[in-house]
Amino acid sequence: METFIQADDIRSSVRDYYADRAKTGASCCGNTFHDATLLEGLPDDIAGFTLGCGDAVSLAHLAPGETVIDLGSGGGLECFIAARQVGPGGKVIGVDMTPEMLSKAWANVARLSVSNVDFRYGLLEALPVPDGTADVIMSNCVINLSPDKPQVFREMARTLKSGGRIAVSDVVASGEMTETVKRDMVLWGGCYAGALEQTVYVEELTRAGFIDVRVEPKGDASGPVESLKGKVFSAAITARKA
Repeated sequence: METFIQADDIRSSVRDYYADRAKTGASCCGNTFHDATLLEGLPDDIAGFTLGCGDAVSLAHLAPGETVIDLGSGGGLECFIAARQVGPGGKVIGVDMTPEMLSKAWANVARLSVSNVDFRYGLLEALPVPDGTADVIMSNCVINLSPDKPQVFREMARTLKSGGRIAVSDVVASGEMTETVKRDMVLWGGCYAGALEQTVYVEELTRAGFIDVRVEPKGDASGPVESLKGKVFSAAITARKA
């Protein structure tokens, strides 16, 4: 039986899931991903609020002066880390579809007095960014939440400069999700139901115009979901725009 779930229903459920976390300040995982040196000088509530599955900033190997887009920027933690690395000559643009997360991020900007970070409302499938804007696109455990990942990859290619690169930490599957899992809205919000199969991830990025695509497993991401153990995992994903 084929899954018939409207994309807007998935987005609405995911938005509600993360709006709740923005309001409560509840981090799903705790920040065990970023080296302490990256968090120096950040208030504990900002440094500890992460909903990711890795360290996309370190994976990106940012350089001074670069322009970075962060897909699904949440409360802004990785944007603030990236802003330090690209310096005053660089810029970081965070994109998120959850108003509560954007409010949290802008409040954090004011607290930190950061001048080279901009947060924008938008969908990953329709980024509010002009063509050829970024040197780097990073994302931490968000692309799996999209109901149309091929379109996300096309948008990434559109907004990157020629030769630009991506650095993504994401939950990836070693096989296709069952129909029951695909219909479970809680598992969508929890980053499991939308996990893309590893080979499909590579194929779709290649189809969108990326080269040197690499998906490197980083560990079991199935957590308490017993039926998914061994099926989903955290991965570091890198590629370049041709």
